[in-house]
Amino acid sequence: MQLINLLKYLIRFLFLQSLIFFTTVSYFDNLVFMNAEHKFLIYLNLVEDRERFYNFVPISWITIDGLIFLLVFIFLIILYSTKFYTYVNELDFSYENRYLNDYFMLYLLWNSFIFSSLYVFRVTGLSRSNLVLFSFIVPALLIFFRNSEIISSLLGRSVSSENYISFNLDDASNYKNLRILAFRNEKLSLKSDEKVIAKKIIKEVDKLNKSTDISLVVIRLMKLKKLDPELEEYLVKLNKKVLLISDNKLKFNTNFIFRLLEVSSQKIYYFNNDIQYGAQYILKRIFDIIISIFLLILFLPLLIFSAFLIFKHDSSPVLIKQNRIGLHGKKFEMYKFRTMYKNAHKERDQLKSGSNKNSPLFKLSEDPRIITGLGPLRKYSIDELPQLINVIKGDMSLVGPRPLFEEDTELFNKNYMRRLNVLPGMTGLLQINDRNTDDFEVWYKYDLEYIENWNLRLDVEILLRTVTAVFNRKNSGK
Repeated sequence: MQLINLLKYLIRFLFLQSLIFFTTVSYFDNLVFMNAEHKFLIYLNLVEDRERFYNFVPISWITIDGLIFLLVFIFLIILYSTKFYTYVNELDFSYENRYLNDYFMLYLLWNSFIFSSLYVFRVTGLSRSNLVLFSFIVPALLIFFRNSEIISSLLGRSVSSENYISFNLDDASNYKNLRILAFRNEKLSLKSDEKVIAKKIIKEVDKLNKSTDISLVVIRLMKLKKLDPELEEYLVKLNKKVLLISDNKLKFNTNFIFRLLEVSSQKIYYFNNDIQYGAQYILKRIFDIIISIFLLILFLPLLIFSAFLIFKHDSSPVLIKQNRIGLHGKKFEMYKFRTMYKNAHKERDQLKSGSNKNSPLFKLSEDPRIITGLGPLRKYSIDELPQLINVIKGDMSLVGPRPLFEEDTELFNKNYMRRLNVLPGMTGLLQINDRNTDDFEVWYKYDLEYIENWNLRLDVEILLRTVTAVFNRKNSGK
């Protein structure tokens, strides 16, 4: 685990080194140095200093770009030697958002270092107005890439918009000032006798998850010294963040990774099994956005033709919005080309007798609501292409379990609710293996297989296999 953490630090260090170095070189070359002659005079100063103070350094190493590289490297070494920048602890007590304070601190550190260094190495005669502007840029880059919170927010998952449910946590409890709670919204606070708290937690978390989005479960324990085995298994497999605040040292029935913090004789246990969170979420979102923009451009003629075809057969609207359930139970509007007659969704109750009675999902092998002549749009999933907009917005991913209607979600058991803990997708394991099945157990199998084995490589593999799967379909899908 320590090796993995060190590798993460190294990758982030190298990324920042490259980013700040190239930004600084580009800015100085274009805006700070007056002209080529001015830059050459600074180079002569460096050569003169080399002859006087460090002539052991090869002359070929003496360049202005080399100096900038060295200064950035030294600054990051100093910065990384402090916990101030490298370690953001979610279990710290935090009474306010400190982004502005942290930015000001980085501003002072960077500018005191870089300007004193420029003075020592006689890098003078620079454009002062552009230097003032430059003084704000590097601290902004440092605060932006400090951790995943800001980037995740820009990509569609803000910490301040996430919700949590708490059990036996008093409203006036100081633990609500923990960073992990302070920036999130408490959706529901419940009290329960610890003798029956296991069943209460399982019941209430599942119930709330079907009506709203929650990403964190907080439990305050006072007498218990060991978790109920069913509750422990449930929390570990929940694929959310879990915070246990206990008066006693807890004994667990199984081995799993958690963090333990002691505060005033209280034990705080924290484990994060949120699958798509932090760096993993960022990588998936960047991949989704790039590929989705490319596909929108590639399929633009097909999108225009499909819209014209729908309008010709049944006038407007050609595009519809359906309420679906997304990550952690978040509701969103999913876009589709309209291939059914108007208000077709209202006929679901009348047609349920033709759906698979052994499945909580509504699916018909021959749906009479489909507009005559538009079957190919559904057969080849062309009607799903507008969901690329949902992907760019952050409601969906290119790959993941299909987003379902709210009424479908209400029928899921506590195990299948795990499908809500990853971004819903346009395609997935089900679509490339057995898309047209109405057997709920098959849906269940493929969705959980994806959740338990998710990584970016699997997403790429599913996308590539989707291309061939589309042309092998004989029936329309959901």
